[in-house]
Amino acid sequence: MTTNDWAKHIQKFLFLLKDGFFELPYLSNSPQVMLDSLIKLPIINHTASTQLITTDNAFWKGKMRYQKMEEGFWILETNIQMKENILAKATYTQDHLKEYYILSFSVFEYKFPVKQDQNIILLSTCWTFYKPDTEIATYFYKETEGKFFNIAMNKEWVHKNIKSGKFCDKGVLERFFNNQKGFYTWLDIAPNAHKLSKKISKILEPENNSSVNIEALQKNCRKLITAFFNNAFEDSRIPDNISLSNLDYFTVAKAERIILQNLQSNFLGIEKIASEVNTSPTKLKANFKSVFGFSMLQYHKEKNILLAKQLLEKSDFEIQIIAVITGYESASKFTAAFKKRYGELPSDFR
Repeated sequence: MTTNDWAKHIQKFLFLLKDGFFELPYLSNSPQVMLDSLIKLPIINHTASTQLITTDNAFWKGKMRYQKMEEGFWILETNIQMKENILAKATYTQDHLKEYYILSFSVFEYKFPVKQDQNIILLSTCWTFYKPDTEIATYFYKETEGKFFNIAMNKEWVHKNIKSGKFCDKGVLERFFNNQKGFYTWLDIAPNAHKLSKKISKILEPENNSSVNIEALQKNCRKLITAFFNNAFEDSRIPDNISLSNLDYFTVAKAERIILQNLQSNFLGIEKIASEVNTSPTKLKANFKSVFGFSMLQYHKEKNILLAKQLLEKSDFEIQIIAVITGYESASKFTAAFKKRYGELPSDFR
């Protein structure tokens, strides 16, 4: 596809309903190409003077602030509220360079049903990193809202600022930052990132239309990158540097969606999930771990125990009820799992 084909592509695929999700395609060659592709959408409003994109349509409401901090180094902050289930799909044109790495930090709130006509607001925090020419599919559920920060770095900027051996053995990063595709997800691995992201938001929204403090913005974005890399080597995904096809990444995204839809039940099993996403269990098992750093069963357990932790914090449900809500066979099994993960009993944590 070329830029000239983009209008036809949007006409065909914008808000196409498939498997219960409306599709939102966007270009990801570079921040500028991404912005240009979004601005051309009929539902988007763009204020160039304040570098702000806004929309309020039947599918979602949101705003994006963006800044080019220096050549090859951008920050894009997006606040979004979903009115329908949305599948955001990154794609690329052939007539622009594909040279940007994207590091994303996101914090989302979503309504989790716990009883009939009763929901509780929970948080989902994660990091993602993807390489140039990697087509990413991200599922957003209706009534989800939150914020994510995309730090975009081109190959030349990365070579000057990251591949210096600062974070680990230089050879590891030399192999990691290559031309292969790659997509990786971590859960909340850097707690100080929350404070840094708030500082970045404040800088991007200057008072009284004053100009953005680019120096402070650069400083905090670099700190956010450092927070990520200082914590991202706990597993072997960066040294292993496994590259999958774009179709494989899309299949893994669908598998994750199925797992998250069934957190209140026992793990469905690799065979059943593989069948639903039309791939082999062996292949899905390996690909899922290369993206998330967990096996599918481990990922189900981790998201499940995180859900339980937030229910302890945000609800007054009895521990036995929380055990049922999060799919444990008994309160004793839930208590054992919680203590193993967090080092204390659920009652003491609460």
